[in-house]
Amino acid sequence: MNLVEYPDAEMMMIDLANQIAGELGTALRQQETASLAVPGGTTPGPIFDALCDADLDWSRVHVMLTDERWVPEDHERSNTRLLRQRLLVERASDAVYVPLYRDTSTPEEALDDLSDSIAAELPLSILLLGMGADMHTASLFPGADRLSDALSDDAPPVLPMRAPGAPEPRITLTAPVLADAMAIHVVITGEAKRAAIEEARKLTPEQAPIALVLKTATIHWAP
Repeated sequence: MNLVEYPDAEMMMIDLANQIAGELGTALRQQETASLAVPGGTTPGPIFDALCDADLDWSRVHVMLTDERWVPEDHERSNTRLLRQRLLVERASDAVYVPLYRDTSTPEEALDDLSDSIAAELPLSILLLGMGADMHTASLFPGADRLSDALSDDAPPVLPMRAPGAPEPRITLTAPVLADAMAIHVVITGEAKRAAIEEARKLTPEQAPIALVLKTATIHWAP
């Protein structure tokens, strides 16, 4: 596990945004398009604020979420709403957004369509992940109904997920998609999450889903 410690969260967010911008630039020099998958939630917001004005050919960058709640894009709990407010603005407004939501009552109804759209973007150029105190990442939660399916080597690109404590169904990128990304970053803050990620090193992905990327990811941590 490659752990990078920062003196404070603000410095970490700016530095990580610069790293991601640099990796996107490298990917665009090597191929026609680059794919960037990012988490929702509040933690990555400052990264998005710094990244959105990076001097890149954003029209060739395809942006997607690592997971999404099955709610309309204008819903207050939509991760897409956060992206549109904080990442897909400024220069990054030219990016191609690859949504993880369709206007259906359940994610199962849109699964084939979503899988096809994500498969076209693989392998991911850059993957940014967060982690919960329970060691979940994306919507791969310990105890979730389809966690074993999502961790399988032959899992489709996306799967629906329902978990205790999650108010609505989710759709999530699966383990093969996450593990095969060309560059993987995990961003965490606080002593509790530092302890959790150390614990995850001793556990299986079934127990601690974040464990599936720890051997290849760079972990960015600030108090």
